[in-house]
Amino acid sequence: MRFLMMHRVSEQNSAAWNPSPEFVKKMGEFIQEAVDNGILITAEGVHPSEKGALVRKSPDGAIKATDGPFTEAKEVIGGFALVNFPNREEAVAYAKTYAALFDGEIEVEVRQVVEFDEIPSA
Repeated sequence: MRFLMMHRVSEQNSAAWNPSPEFVKKMGEFIQEAVDNGILITAEGVHPSEKGALVRKSPDGAIKATDGPFTEAKEVIGGFALVNFPNREEAVAYAKTYAALFDGEIEVEVRQVVEFDEIPSA
């Protein structure tokens, strides 16, 4: 099963957006081990919301794009990883190991990916 792990960080935490060389090394080793073990499909960090946009479709069908940063957001996605595990419990255990890499407070959301064969046929 595939699981999406998204870590959230404070938009105002400058350290989250400017990782130290030690953190980059630690994360690189973690990622390489995950690749070597066949766990990791892909993983990426993302830029702060000031470099992003939010696209919304209203009930009347109007579509509007808003440039970041998003002042109403206290925590934003700082990065993600797509991983393979046989079950949710192992994915959550792995997310705990992932969260331990970060200094300070971090939140990692784990969501199972919907596989094509799970979609009811029309």
